[in-house]
Amino acid sequence: MAEHPGEVAVTIVDQRLTEEAAPLVGQLAADQVASKLAAQDPTLWGPDAESESAVRLAWTALHETSRPLVAEIAALRAELHAEGVDRIVLAGMGGSSLAPEVITSTAGVPLTVLDTTDPGQVADALAGDLARTVLVVSSKSGSTVETDSHRRIFEAAFAAKGIDAAGRIVVVTDPGSPLAKASTDAGYRRVFQADPNVGGRYSALTAFGLVPAGLAGADVAALLDEAAAAAPRLSADTADNPALVLAAALCAAHARGAEKVVLADTGSGIVGFGDWAEQLVAESTGKNGTGLLPVVVESPDAPGFADAGDDATAVAIGAPEGAAVLGTAGSLGGLMLLWEYATAVAGRLLGINPFDQPDVEAAKKAARALLDAAGDRADTAPSFVDGPIEVYASAGLLPEGTDTLVAALHALLGAAPEAGYLSVQAYLDRLDDASAIVLRGELARRGGLQTTFGWGPRFLHSTGQYHKGGHQNGVFLQLTGAVEADLAVPERPYTLGVLQHAQALGDGQVLAEHGRPVLRLHFTDRAAGLAHLVATLTEVGR
Repeated sequence: MAEHPGEVAVTIVDQRLTEEAAPLVGQLAADQVASKLAAQDPTLWGPDAESESAVRLAWTALHETSRPLVAEIAALRAELHAEGVDRIVLAGMGGSSLAPEVITSTAGVPLTVLDTTDPGQVADALAGDLARTVLVVSSKSGSTVETDSHRRIFEAAFAAKGIDAAGRIVVVTDPGSPLAKASTDAGYRRVFQADPNVGGRYSALTAFGLVPAGLAGADVAALLDEAAAAAPRLSADTADNPALVLAAALCAAHARGAEKVVLADTGSGIVGFGDWAEQLVAESTGKNGTGLLPVVVESPDAPGFADAGDDATAVAIGAPEGAAVLGTAGSLGGLMLLWEYATAVAGRLLGINPFDQPDVEAAKKAARALLDAAGDRADTAPSFVDGPIEVYASAGLLPEGTDTLVAALHALLGAAPEAGYLSVQAYLDRLDDASAIVLRGELARRGGLQTTFGWGPRFLHSTGQYHKGGHQNGVFLQLTGAVEADLAVPERPYTLGVLQHAQALGDGQVLAEHGRPVLRLHFTDRAAGLAHLVATLTEVGR
């Protein structure tokens, strides 16, 4: 375990993995990969990746270059507090929300995060005290449909309450983006321009991570200090560089078939780190038919970690305990930089470009096409109905005559290849429908597969890249639900509920086009549907 605030440590407890990783670490050190990465050398991933990496490496110096933001954030926070505005709502997807959420959760300060199109969850955020609320809109371009919808909805809600909306909207975006211009024209309270040479999943220490977290009350200066303290070790071309050790260990395990990386917290004191690392690793490495699939579990005793098989590496966030074969420990800022370095280095070892996301746009295009074509629910008839659940399946998944939920679940699990995985994708309200998370462990225990869980459409900006671009051995369980009270999106021809449904169907369509089995369960009553599904799992087993 790291002993001082700036330290980061990687501990391998498995002797076989230590021996397999050692030559990779030696070669990385000899090739001066760490120091070249710190110097932002774009040639590390080969000529095909060079043009992209040339404009994606500024994250290695953010612990220095982001310093001026600290005073700017503190000044704005003081201004807002003087006006009685102390409730921060963040509208952002992927890296724009995952980093601020882990920073504020760890710091124990409140931040309302909107990374959803679920109308119920957005309505809950609207029901808060708008007189005390500022909306932070975070998007590199401003074209992110979820975030644009949130901005429109809150702007209208502020106006309806007689509140000057422009004075209650703070924007974080890239310089020269359409959102930057539109925000300036609209007279929004403040426009923070982030470093454009940093991709979203590496943006924790840019304005995207620091502005919402700092406005909420997190000590972002300390976060930068932690990263700065870790930086010298992470940029050193030595055999004990934790980032080189972590990358080598993960890739050595991958080389013998352990492409899943199961993450469990073992008392690190950091809240939700796995969710942040999930996007970083999956979106960076899951392409060209390879990659590392993060599987975030509830505890070291959880299925998938405690019983990790040959297809998985159990990694502790904190000291290695139980089934963990390695652990990563340290401060939040230090761990963020450690995993960023290690992920970039893993890209080199895997032979891929860790800075692009070639398969993310496909689901977005499919969702837009469904919205344009139908403007409403685009369902075909269900394969069958089991109580409060309508069952939809990709072509060829269900044997003829299948008419029960348990049989459909058996068919999905049985469609997974050896050492495959199950992805549960819940297009629901992650607050009101939070009990759905129990499905991950139950399905992992009963199905015998490494099982991931993602809230839709949040995961589309995270593991969504891996599902289409990584190892093609996944099977997919989508959960959608009836909407009791929908929300219109001002000046758009769709509601949030329609958008959410189109996102689920669009991604399912793309997965099916990749030849992946997809089973969608639509709850005609959410509470009853979830209860029925959980009850049905008692009959499921391989």
